[in-house]
Amino acid sequence: MNIATPGGQRRATALIADDEEPMRRQLRARLLEAWPGLEIVAEAANGIEAVALAGQYQPDIVFLDIRMPGLSGIEAARMLFNRCHLVFVTAYDQYAIEAFEQGALDYLLKPAGGERLKTTCARLQSLIGQQPSNIERQLSQLLSSQSKPAARPDYLRWIQAVVGSNLRMISTREVLFFRADEKYTRVQTAQAEVLIRKTLKELADELDPDEFWRIHRSTLVRVDAIEEVTRDLRGRQMVKIRNFDEQLEVSRGNAHLFQQM
Repeated sequence: MNIATPGGQRRATALIADDEEPMRRQLRARLLEAWPGLEIVAEAANGIEAVALAGQYQPDIVFLDIRMPGLSGIEAARMLFNRCHLVFVTAYDQYAIEAFEQGALDYLLKPAGGERLKTTCARLQSLIGQQPSNIERQLSQLLSSQSKPAARPDYLRWIQAVVGSNLRMISTREVLFFRADEKYTRVQTAQAEVLIRKTLKELADELDPDEFWRIHRSTLVRVDAIEEVTRDLRGRQMVKIRNFDEQLEVSRGNAHLFQQM
């Protein structure tokens, strides 16, 4: 669907679908910088919403995250064939990027921006008003076939913590470590410490094991928050967290995580 501007010109419309609101906000801002005339008509938090809103607003373009609840971006794309131009936006680079560089359908890595996004917008501007091409269908099918072996679970991305009478949402990217604290679990970020009722075992099952390591039965630590691992006078391995004073003990059963020591 095109929207008329006061001068009579037609404005292209787009829908953004991503299950993380900060990512939607970031993409919206970068798109409006790269293509000031683009009208963002709606935002979707999952694949089901994306398909429904695309039917309602009939946008020219849909920007789809690949990993979303309900329907993945790939599943949503199958339902949007020949209705709009599709651009996949994802944090992962294992989905046949080179194939998408050759066609009208494009593929962006998060955080999308800069010259790469400008190139995408220029391609899309040349396609507005045309029917989505067969190459888009072919490339979407290629993406679908290549993504299946690499499929991963949807890991926990947000922690809900009650602080006073308010519910606070904490991105797992902000968390330095989790630590069992009697009936609660301590969530430590660089700015604050809160308590939640979710157990450490539940967290260990729901968090990405490549991002969080269980270094002790009572401690889960974010891997990229580790500054160094040392030994104390008792021979215990101790994890130093970047820009944080507290050190965390590594149990003997988890010493294999730091084998070179």
